[in-house]
Amino acid sequence: MLSIQHISKQFGPVKALNDVSFEVPNGQILGLIGQNGAGKSTTFHSILNFIKYDGTIQWQGHPLSPADFDTIGYLPEERSLMTKLTIEQQIIYLARLKDQSARDIRPRIDDWLGRFAVKGTRKSRINDLSKGNQQKVQLICTLIHHPKLLILDEPFSGLDPVNADLLKQAILKARDDGAAIIFSSHDMENVSALCDQLVMLRKGDMVLHGTLGEVRNQFGKTELYVTTDWSATRLATLPSVDRVDQRQPGQYRLHLTDPAAGPAIFAELTQGHYIEEFSQQPPTLDEIFRLKVSEDHA
Repeated sequence: MLSIQHISKQFGPVKALNDVSFEVPNGQILGLIGQNGAGKSTTFHSILNFIKYDGTIQWQGHPLSPADFDTIGYLPEERSLMTKLTIEQQIIYLARLKDQSARDIRPRIDDWLGRFAVKGTRKSRINDLSKGNQQKVQLICTLIHHPKLLILDEPFSGLDPVNADLLKQAILKARDDGAAIIFSSHDMENVSALCDQLVMLRKGDMVLHGTLGEVRNQFGKTELYVTTDWSATRLATLPSVDRVDQRQPGQYRLHLTDPAAGPAIFAELTQGHYIEEFSQQPPTLDEIFRLKVSEDHA
């Protein structure tokens, strides 16, 4: 388990992290979200001991040792491959930095290239690959030594939906193999799909923490999804409805000021008749993200 307790970091007058605490158990995924500059990369750099910080970070109950760092897979937001090397040379070079032998890594390369559908062979040079395939090679370098702790900084950046799905499957496989995984993303759909828990940072402060369900339920069931022949104008007259968004013709999302109004709205819309869709839910993670960001500008 990765345990982060009361870490803080200041760069001059800027408080990059302010008393942040959370844990990532083995076999779980934590999503770290927040605007640019919220403290996500500073958190990763603190875990990796790239920077000095105040507080305590432990792995499996003890401070990270040099041997522990060999079991970490880290994907930085900035891509950094040596473009004159072949795919095989690049993968083996980075694996050896993790105390892995070329003899152990070389037989795995073709399987990983196939798993990520890399358009190239092990003898292809990095600079002959597209940016997307270069990114996939860097992902392979991050994963091929079967890390016990995975730190992924914006791993989905630049990936199309097909390749993003390949990465999701690799992340889930690592989780099922027992790895503790922490990743940052601006795509709330990926966070919702993958994470057992999440942390939101805002200007270095932790403003949300919990499972997706716990976080969403904090905000009440203020979103109402309906399919109806009512117009948006008419829906807006219903009790406690402050906004109506049309999703598709006849399909709407109603934003409620009071979740308790749901039964009254249901009775008014149906009047005892069948209705194809009526679903009252908490806000989506994307909506919560926007809400928490807007609080900072209020």
